[in-house]
Amino acid sequence: MRILITGGCGFVGSTLAMFLAEAGHTVTALDNLKRRGSERNIAPLGQHGIRVVHGDVRNPEDLETVPDCDVLCECSAEASVSAGYGESPLYLLNTNLVGCMHCLEYARRRQCGIIFLSSSRVYPIAHLRSLPLRHGATRFYLSPEDGGQGWSTEGISASFPLAGSRSLYGASKLASELLLAEYHAVYNVPFIVNRCGVIAGPGQMGKVDQGFFSLWLAGHLWKGRLSYLGFGGFGLQVRDILHVYDLAELIEREIRTMTTYDGACWNVGGGKRNSVSLCELTELCREATGHIVTVNAVPETAAADIPWYISDNTEVEARTGWRPARGLPALLEDTFAWLKREEQTLKSFFGFFEG
Repeated sequence: MRILITGGCGFVGSTLAMFLAEAGHTVTALDNLKRRGSERNIAPLGQHGIRVVHGDVRNPEDLETVPDCDVLCECSAEASVSAGYGESPLYLLNTNLVGCMHCLEYARRRQCGIIFLSSSRVYPIAHLRSLPLRHGATRFYLSPEDGGQGWSTEGISASFPLAGSRSLYGASKLASELLLAEYHAVYNVPFIVNRCGVIAGPGQMGKVDQGFFSLWLAGHLWKGRLSYLGFGGFGLQVRDILHVYDLAELIEREIRTMTTYDGACWNVGGGKRNSVSLCELTELCREATGHIVTVNAVPETAAADIPWYISDNTEVEARTGWRPARGLPALLEDTFAWLKREEQTLKSFFGFFEG
């Protein structure tokens, strides 16, 4: 099939583009190359026969320069949950919301479907913070008897309450989901929404507010400065981690069966089996590298931070048959291998130097 990937030079977009090209699809990647490191993916994409177009979803005329497609994978985003706090939100909103509107207009005119990468951040901060979490030795956790609307020990499902504030980033994603539903109803634009949790793997240029997994691994490998941020500074906060290759396999399946799952909106993540706290991740990194890195404690909690999030994959697994095939050991092995292989350039990017 003919696939257009917006944000196609980013971590997820480029990985997906190369995966789909290897699966036999014809792929075009559109990217504004704003995020540092995205330019590194231009050559590998070209080697896979992927056409790379320098363009920006904020500019509808840039989308007009790309050929027709059967499916548009909307991977472009300002993905930082802290975006807009203490600064203008205009780039965030213009990219995530206005950009999505331009993608929808492209899909309406070209009569193609959209697979939209949304986020677990659509769920309100206050609701997630109000869960009855227990304090374990290495993580926050729920007791087996605990549960409520859209939440249980299996994680957060798509039926979790949506009323409340969720960060400007989360609001831009939820607003885009609403637009998708309207274009589906009014113009019959097919769509699938994947509300992704934490995605990680080789190629991720991680930062504190987006991509913490690779940042944590790099910090241990190159003895950098790391900190447990918020919730007392103990590193007990929990996330589930999804290998980017597992996500690519799901999206390729969705592309092939778009009509079957048209209108679906589900949570997609590593699930309970692939959940980890920062404290636990520190120990895994120490075992893998043999390096003991001092992790500072910053007790104060940022406005947009949450203590616990695990994706409940029950719906997507039941309906599609997909499930994550790569666990935390594979994620650690693959990401450490990439960091070591690209050490000379990546050390400078992450800002970590031995000593």
